[in-house]
Amino acid sequence: MELNQLETFLAVAEERSFSRAAQRLHRTQPAVSQVIRKLEESVGEVLFDRATRDGSLTAAGVLLRDYALRLLALRREAASALGELRSLERGRLQLAANEYTCMYLLPAVDAFRRQYPHISVTVHRMLASRIPDELSLRTFELGVISFRPDPAQFRTIAVYADSLAFIVSPKHPLASERRVSISDLGKEVFIAHNVASPLRRKVIETFQRYRTPLNMEIELPTIEAIKRFVAMGNGVALVPHLSVARELETGDLVRIPVDELEVRRVLRLVHRRQATLSYAAKAFLRTLRDLAKRQGPPFYFQPERAV
Repeated sequence: MELNQLETFLAVAEERSFSRAAQRLHRTQPAVSQVIRKLEESVGEVLFDRATRDGSLTAAGVLLRDYALRLLALRREAASALGELRSLERGRLQLAANEYTCMYLLPAVDAFRRQYPHISVTVHRMLASRIPDELSLRTFELGVISFRPDPAQFRTIAVYADSLAFIVSPKHPLASERRVSISDLGKEVFIAHNVASPLRRKVIETFQRYRTPLNMEIELPTIEAIKRFVAMGNGVALVPHLSVARELETGDLVRIPVDELEVRRVLRLVHRRQATLSYAAKAFLRTLRDLAKRQGPPFYFQPERAV
């Protein structure tokens, strides 16, 4: 049973005539008769009473008419919904990020929602290391990470340049220093993030290379908790600059440059290389490109070549 057969069937039922239905459909009467005959063979029932000349429906024809009307209405509804997707009057954007990279997404999602208020946005929070696998499972379309996954499977776009920030409370003895050396930090109590990451490993290796103790006596589960604890005067911390930008502006925290810890990080938007992105996802990419053009560094939009 095909939708074009149902269209022909309804035309005959509404016109109560094979010939008038043929004129309406701009087809020949034999062609219309052939379509109805194939439809009857498909459903295994006679749909029109051939003994009458007014195109009367049989009981099976009356039953099928109700379903045909609903099916064609659903097709119109589906076509309308697809049109709304294309025009971005409806749709859903699925993203993934960890606690840190969510901070980058805030201005991007704000700009996107202002331009496309009918698109719903969901940001899934998860470990960055899991994001490529979840993309492969099609859990969502786009992710934000700070490393390059397998270029054979994923496309990446560099979207933000960030750095590692050494932060203290404004009341900390080091708060007035313009710069410090890593050797000055051997006696400090570091408030650490208890999630294993390439950045944490890099910091540990740097302290080892300079033969400086790294006293991570307190570990907390979120960057937000680390920031607040340091602001209260409890130790020092190394966090992404993006995550403390507001606190540095308000003076709740102080950033002090450490020559040996000038670590640059690149945030990347990532999606499956073979993915056909939704209209909403494509619109989000345009939003990121426009945001980078409008604001400039540290925002940028640089597709990365496969290695």
